[in-house]
Amino acid sequence: MKYSVGFRNVCKFYATGLLGRRGTQAVQNVSFVVPEGSIFGLLGPNRAGKTTLVKILLGLCHPTSGEVTRLGEPISQIGTLARVGYMHENQHFPRHLTARELLRFYAALTLLPPDKIDARVDLLLKQVGLADRTQEPISRFSKGMVQRLGLAQALLNDPDLLVLDEPAEGLDLLGRNLLREVVADFKKRGKTVLLVSHVLSEVEQVCDRIAVIVGGQLALESELAPLLSDPKSGAKRTLEQALRSIYEGRTQ
Repeated sequence: MKYSVGFRNVCKFYATGLLGRRGTQAVQNVSFVVPEGSIFGLLGPNRAGKTTLVKILLGLCHPTSGEVTRLGEPISQIGTLARVGYMHENQHFPRHLTARELLRFYAALTLLPPDKIDARVDLLLKQVGLADRTQEPISRFSKGMVQRLGLAQALLNDPDLLVLDEPAEGLDLLGRNLLREVVADFKKRGKTVLLVSHVLSEVEQVCDRIAVIVGGQLALESELAPLLSDPKSGAKRTLEQALRSIYEGRTQ
């Protein structure tokens, strides 16, 4: 099986104090892989360690120990970042820029040929439903519109790995439908999506497989389908029902 992301015995300790002897064990011995061409959900309660894993994957911090691979290469190979798209849950864009100006700026930082930037920007603005708001400053945008713009920014380089951190935050029904269409298109083209979300209903609709992090440790890794039926009765259940006992048991 080919995989786009791999974590093997990953630990992260954030040291504090004068000599660094105190601190927080954010992640402890976490191991799982994200299969290539899959939609993979990374779940867990607040402060579980999900953000730390994403930061490690994106090279924003380094693991204390363990091995991490990104698109088949060690994370030290920063060239693979050119094939990654990332959408943060809280976008902080320069608010005086228009949507078009912002995307053209970010496109210039990618490997897109300069003569193809405008066409790519126009295509994405249409795809995320902002084609009629391109000349307005971002300061006039609602939370949902900023999220749509953040999605467009993450798609600029047509990445092989798309990392979405709480992408449904602030999106209305149409925005969430759009998000699902983007994710489905990635899977259809054999690309990989890593979805970090607290909206379990969204995860149910799009993910193939999930990993659950609780208290910095891997509590569960599984295909999604088996979790949606009760192991005793066979009755259908929601993902929230399936995970409730795991969350409660590991956070008390």
